[in-house]
Order: sequence, then structure tokens, then C-alpha cells
Amino acid sequence: MKKVTKKLVAMTMIGCLLFGLSACGKSAKEEKSEEGKKEKTYTVGICNYVDDASLNQIVDNIKGELDRIGKEKNVNFEISYDNCNADNAVLSQIITNFQSDGVDLMVGVATPVAVAMQSATEGSDTPVIFSAVSDPVAAGLVESNEAPGANITGTSDYLNTDAIMELMLAQNPNLKTVGLLYDQGQDSSKTPIENAKAFLEKKNIKVIERTGTSTDEIQLAADALVADKVDAVFTPTDNTVMTAELSIYETFLKAKIPHYTGADSFALNGAFLGYGVDYANLGKETAAMVADVLLNGADPATTPVKTFDNGTATINTEAMEALSLDFEELKKIFEPHCTAVKEIDTAESFEE
Repeated sequence: MKKVTKKLVAMTMIGCLLFGLSACGKSAKEEKSEEGKKEKTYTVGICNYVDDASLNQIVDNIKGELDRIGKEKNVNFEISYDNCNADNAVLSQIITNFQSDGVDLMVGVATPVAVAMQSATEGSDTPVIFSAVSDPVAAGLVESNEAPGANITGTSDYLNTDAIMELMLAQNPNLKTVGLLYDQGQDSSKTPIENAKAFLEKKNIKVIERTGTSTDEIQLAADALVADKVDAVFTPTDNTVMTAELSIYETFLKAKIPHYTGADSFALNGAFLGYGVDYANLGKETAAMVADVLLNGADPATTPVKTFDNGTATINTEAMEALSLDFEELKKIFEPHCTAVKEIDTAESFEE
């Protein structure tokens, strides 16, 4: 048996010399497809900022679309996914792991992740595609949306705050006091909150701000707004409040206070109305940008940031019932201010 084994080893070594070392193995970046053709593999590191309905929907659609594109183009996108849960130390370690693993591209979901990735990859050849960054210019990620100017670009969920304010007034022209509920530490909230205050002040509507940096603090802030007897509450695309929405929506409904928000995921989790981009489509468009960079050699520095029409209003059915409102009537009121009006039932996450 030993002689036979030695003979097989010798034959294998001779074969390698005759046909070249590449014939005895495969590149780390290549695999055999079912048809027998060589299939190139690209490693994509995706980091999510926090576990909430909006961001999870984006990640799911990035993965699904890359899988679809991979099958269509006969390539393989190997996904390395992690969630830092709003912990900067964990975020830093995740990025370090991506770099150690030699990923071909990083995807940062939400502003804090994108900023950290940009800083960590500065001076390297690793491209970064961000997703759901409300204001890429203000965050210092790009020089302009049209010409990013660095090895980073992506998709923005920029919020048309005035449009939400118009919806609020259309539903209740007699608004006297509006509460603003947000996390001061969220970059995505800064500009929309400033815009909301400017809009409401011009209309001589009183503004009361309540903030928090955790679910417990947001719950206390919601209780305070009820005690303040506000007529309505506005929250932009704020991930801290989004995470807490399932814990606070009943507080507002019991007080008959409509909660207007900057994403349909808030409405999914119980808020009266979510207005903004389609996050499923945003995820798909993010994946398309990833594929364009890796497969077509697109330069992030000259690839414009992708923005979307903020025209869809999503209304929660449970909230409508609690507020004694009718969908068809609301649709008539909101349609002049929206491109679409739809309803949604309360749930923890979107159905696939």
C-alpha cells in the first residue's frame, strides 16, 4: 500500500510539472460553475448600523439583488455581513476584519458606518458604496452628489421635510403645536429637524423638541410630548427612534396624536404615517452600484450619488382606526401632495 501511495504521489507531481501548477488547483477568486465555466468571485463586506426594519430591508435587498446579478453575469458575490448595533468599537473591529479578509468592496448601511468606512479606507484601493445616507455632503462623505471626488459613492434617502409638513397640515389645517422627536446624535436627523422648525415657525406653529439616545429615553420623550399636548409629532429618518417605534406607537395612539415619520418602516411598526423612499428599491439600486464598480470598473469618485423621489406616503391601518380616520378620505387629502398613498398593517418586519 505504501509503494502504491508513493507511486500516486509521484504521478501527481509529474502531472503538475507537465500541465502547470494552475491545473492542480484553482484561484481563490475563481470557482467552477455548474456549466463547467470559470466563475469569478468578488467578496463584498456589508456592515449594518443597527437592527431595524428600514436598514434590514435594505440589506436583504442588497443581498438578493447581488445574487440575481451574479447568476445573470456568471459571477459570484461572496457576502461577508455584520451588524455593529450602533457600537463604534464594534464597527471599527468589523471594518478591520473586512480589511484583513481582503474584501473587494465595502458597503456601509447608514451614515455612521459610511463615515467610518471612508476614514478606514482612505489612501487604499478598496471602494466603498454607502446606502441610506440622508445627506452625504453634510456628512463629509462626498464633495457633491454629482461628483463624489473620492473612492466612495452610494445611495441617499434624502428626506423632503417640507412635503411631510404639508401632509400634516393637509390632514389637520388647525395645527397649533407640533412635537419633534429625534436623537440629537443622529446625523440623519440634523437637517430635517432644522427644516421642520423653519417651516413650522413660518406657519406660526409652536414647536416642542424632545430627544433621546436610547429606547428608554425615547419612551420618556414620547410620554413628555403627550403631556405637552402636541397636536402631531414628526420624526425624520432617525434610527434611534425607528428602533424604539414598536415601544412608543401605542403611547401616541392612546393620546390620539398622529406620528408623522420619514420612512415606511415607521408606519410598519405602528406610526401613523411614513413618507419617503422605497427602501427595498434603495437596496436594489445600492447593489447595482456595487456590481457596476466590481464588474464594469466604474469609478466611485465620478459616479453620482443616487437619489430618489420622496413621494410615497404609507399609512398604518391600526393608527387610522385609533384616530378614527378613513383610508379613502385620507387618500383624497394626501394625493395632491404625493405620488402614491398606500396602507400597511402593524408588524415587526417587512414580509419577504
